[in-house]
Amino acid sequence: MPTLYLTVLFAVAVVAMVCTKLWLASRQIRFVAAHREQVPGQFAATIALTAHQRAADYTVERTRLTMIEIVVSAAVLIGLTLLGGVQALDLAISDWLGRGYVGQIALIAAVIAITSVIDLPFDYYRQFGIEQRFGFNRMGKGIFFADRIKGVLLGAAFGLPLLFVVLWLMNQAGSLWWLWTWVVWVVFQLLVLVLYPSFIAPLFNKFEPLKDEALKSRIEALMKRCGFAAKGLFVMDGSRRSAHGNAYFTGFGAAKRIVFFDTLLARLSGSEIEAVLAHELGHFKRRHVIKRMIVIFAVSLVMLALLGWLMQCVWFYEGLGVRPSLLGGNSGLALVLFFLALPVFLFFVTPLSSLSSRKHEFEADAFAATQTDAQDLVNALVKLYEDNASTLTPDPLYTAFYYSHPPASQRIDRLMRHA
Repeated sequence: MPTLYLTVLFAVAVVAMVCTKLWLASRQIRFVAAHREQVPGQFAATIALTAHQRAADYTVERTRLTMIEIVVSAAVLIGLTLLGGVQALDLAISDWLGRGYVGQIALIAAVIAITSVIDLPFDYYRQFGIEQRFGFNRMGKGIFFADRIKGVLLGAAFGLPLLFVVLWLMNQAGSLWWLWTWVVWVVFQLLVLVLYPSFIAPLFNKFEPLKDEALKSRIEALMKRCGFAAKGLFVMDGSRRSAHGNAYFTGFGAAKRIVFFDTLLARLSGSEIEAVLAHELGHFKRRHVIKRMIVIFAVSLVMLALLGWLMQCVWFYEGLGVRPSLLGGNSGLALVLFFLALPVFLFFVTPLSSLSSRKHEFEADAFAATQTDAQDLVNALVKLYEDNASTLTPDPLYTAFYYSHPPASQRIDRLMRHA
């Protein structure tokens, strides 16, 4: 009976998730399209109607593609689980490689490969269809496929050893394997944060020290005022791939770096760049990064504990369309099923995560307004909204559910109170 309950619950959850996603996406399309012909009053003096219409069209095109992805991804998910896809893969791979560590890792890799191959056409069209059409793409097809090959190789270099350790712990560490696995996962995540700036990111982009001495002095003065130390200020060749602009912090502890896209530096003034950076510093000063990491680590601990219980239940496997082997060696199978099903149920807490993220963005904006001129951040944001074709009129419900950043009108309204 638990098997049937899980099957029904999972099927209902998938349908509810798909319907909710499609409904929200259709709302977004209708709302953006309905406000396409007029720039919102607070932006009328700074953003041209043609730019506003371009952003609306860009948003609609991306959302339409997302709707197709939603349906295809759900069909693949059902195919892999309830329709027996994982079962067929498990039988074929176990007959070939056995049910030891090699066979279990091969099963996980096969599922990842299938979902990645299905995602590839969408990524390709998004880059060379939509991004190209709206003037954002600067990436050749060679770079596109090279990036993915590098991603696969990096995934194998980091992921395969991690998978082996996790599977070994699941089989050898007793009933509390999930606790030891959590410790390994936390250490792994922190290690990646340390290695990313110096060893991983340079595989995809070129990073050069910031050469603008006036801007460098301005930024160093800001960091000194905020009590922030970084290993260096770098410019990334973002223009090699895209016309979108951004700035970000990367690394952890003493390995922290500040990185500017070259496209951002070309568009903003020195005071505007300082204001954008002050916003990013606000995340550190308000400990948003640490808070998010604590939440992620806490949730992952609970999820691993849940998996530790579920993998002992036959109905967990059978309810998701798979019959576990009576001979054992089901750890890889449990991991696959758990991480296929988990996003379906976590989807419904997305609004809570989005709300928390928007709250942090408001706090970072408020911090920036205490360290720089709020009007500079407003000017920078308006330019970035225009340059990145971010719609100024998103659907309120879609925003509440998905947006990690507040919509432009709310964000600038709050900033203007500090101006």
